[in-house]
Amino acid sequence: MPSRLRPVHVLAGVAALVVSVLAGVLAGAAELGWQRVLGELVAQVSGGVSPLSEREAAILWQLRVPRVVLGALVGAALAVSGAAFQGVFRNPLADPYLLGSAAGAGLAVTVSITALPAVPVQVAAFAGALGGVGLTWAVGRAAGGEAATLVLAGVAVGAFLTAGQTFVQQLSLESLERVYMWILGRLSTTGWHEVLVVLPYLTVAAVVLCLCARLLDVLGTGDEEATALGVHPGRIRALVLVAASLATAAAVSAAGLIGFVGLVVPHLVRLAVGGGFRRILPLSLLFGGAFLVLADMLARTVLSPAELPIGVITAFTGAPFFAALLLARRHA
Repeated sequence: MPSRLRPVHVLAGVAALVVSVLAGVLAGAAELGWQRVLGELVAQVSGGVSPLSEREAAILWQLRVPRVVLGALVGAALAVSGAAFQGVFRNPLADPYLLGSAAGAGLAVTVSITALPAVPVQVAAFAGALGGVGLTWAVGRAAGGEAATLVLAGVAVGAFLTAGQTFVQQLSLESLERVYMWILGRLSTTGWHEVLVVLPYLTVAAVVLCLCARLLDVLGTGDEEATALGVHPGRIRALVLVAASLATAAAVSAAGLIGFVGLVVPHLVRLAVGGGFRRILPLSLLFGGAFLVLADMLARTVLSPAELPIGVITAFTGAPFFAALLLARRHA
């Protein structure tokens, strides 16, 4: 069928991810030299002699490579979640933070930084993101449970939680800088721990979402038509939202609030290969990972040795893209 994933699309996505990961590994603030880093990679594969010192090899394998891998995982999580949300709500402007995960994580992280320093920021962000989605779901279900109702509930819950975050910040102004830096997003690793935390959640969510891809295409025809075809819209919508929210929470816990990835990447994939979630979801995984790795590479190198928050880079690329998209639709 036309909406099925073609091998050429998979090859293009894998190639984009491999090239971006290689570029991210070769470039960095530490002056290792891309030729010597490439030599180290070749030595690891072939068993040859490494051109790097022990300290330089530690910088590469314990800091730079885990960060690049984490960027690929976070980018994939946000992109596939954004594509899933757009499918569930049949709205191309839906993003992974639509149901209050960002506001919930922001409030939880602010409380953690200002009042509960014993609670790790990552744990607070994960719990807060899921809590925000859970509260939105409860409010939306109480009001009827339709897709439009969930969106409105997300707006209300997000506004309420953001107000709570602002209130907590005012009680501890000295913590504003830490909260602000987390909100802007940053990929920081101290080894492979963050990668191992995100990977299981993303794996489960990606499998569930890709298995639901055909059902999302059916939901796109409308709830009545989907029901007539033997699909239970409410159950599918709930399953997809739970999986997408799980991936979003894992990404937020590891990297903060990185905007536009879940909006830009699914749109670019849709423009390149057309509709059909059997294409959009797996390709969003691949191209989302590639996109965020390249964005993080720019964040690390543009003002080296200083580092830009990665959310600044994604906003610089995402905002003009959507401005151009809106203008193109107006003149279409």
